[in-house]
Amino acid sequence: MAHAWQRVDSGIILAVRALPQGSRNRIEGIWQDAAGARWLSVRVSVQPADGAANAAIIEMLCKYFSVRKADIMLVSGTTSRLKRFNIAGDPDLLGALAQKFQE
Repeated sequence: MAHAWQRVDSGIILAVRALPQGSRNRIEGIWQDAAGARWLSVRVSVQPADGAANAAIIEMLCKYFSVRKADIMLVSGTTSRLKRFNIAGDPDLLGALAQKFQE
């Protein structure tokens, strides 16, 4: 994956690296793993218990992409730091917003 996101018919799939127990919630930028895959690093201030970190990430993504919570679905990585979210909406608009992470 050349980007931390991939265009799909329903919107985009966003690859996220969760960093729990930070001082505040923030998007930190792109992180590349040893295999060369790119992930959006997102730091959240909550512990990764009972889905709290996933909920905090979804809330941040909702604000950034201006979508409803119902438009974001965690598709993999429920208990992992490496996650993939399906964000429903106009793929061109969502892709343009996601591309800003790469800059």
